[in-house]
Amino acid sequence: MKFTVVIPAAGIGKRVGGDIPKQYLKIGAKTIIEYSLAPFIAHPHVQRIIVSLARNDVWFKNLSIASHPKIKIVEGGAERVDSVLAALHKIDHKDHVLVHDAARPCLQKSDLDKLIKHVLKTKQGAILASKVHDTMKRSDANNNIIKTVPRESLWHALTPQMFNNGLLIKAILAMQGKCDITDEASAMEFYGQPVQLVEGRSDNIKVTRFEDLKLAEFYLKG
Repeated sequence: MKFTVVIPAAGIGKRVGGDIPKQYLKIGAKTIIEYSLAPFIAHPHVQRIIVSLARNDVWFKNLSIASHPKIKIVEGGAERVDSVLAALHKIDHKDHVLVHDAARPCLQKSDLDKLIKHVLKTKQGAILASKVHDTMKRSDANNNIIKTVPRESLWHALTPQMFNNGLLIKAILAMQGKCDITDEASAMEFYGQPVQLVEGRSDNIKVTRFEDLKLAEFYLKG
């Protein structure tokens, strides 16, 4: 089977610092987004990769991968969900789609294969996730602890997240503006669709802060 991947990359990512979007910061000789795209470019079952870019993006076209035949570009939106939706509309409703963060550069092929195999076997949407191992606290508005939350059954949501494209579009359109859609799984949850968790590697981190950049560099060198 052939699959399409969506990479929403229209965000700014100011928390990392610098004067360019975080996906264009470099780790060694390559940008973060080049690492994020690499597993899908190399995967034999990924037919197409749709990257959602900001209208004023001037960086992506200068990357060596920009002209790769698998990669297609669409204009993204103000929020992540808008960028995802712009790409989903370019994909056949019957197809399965994998959505991956532009700033998640450490995905391993083994996890990608594991997710695809699980979705095809169960016929249900699923996401990569890692179990929570730390003690979890809930706070009030003043950062006072109000409760220790049991960590059993708690997971860190990762990407890629894989769903039937038509169903994902329906979920986003139905719930957009009504709920806080932070990832594709949340849209499906709010829409009442089951989403399964596939345990993945905890080093599949998203770069959101400067220290994440250093950690990603460590993992990639390893």
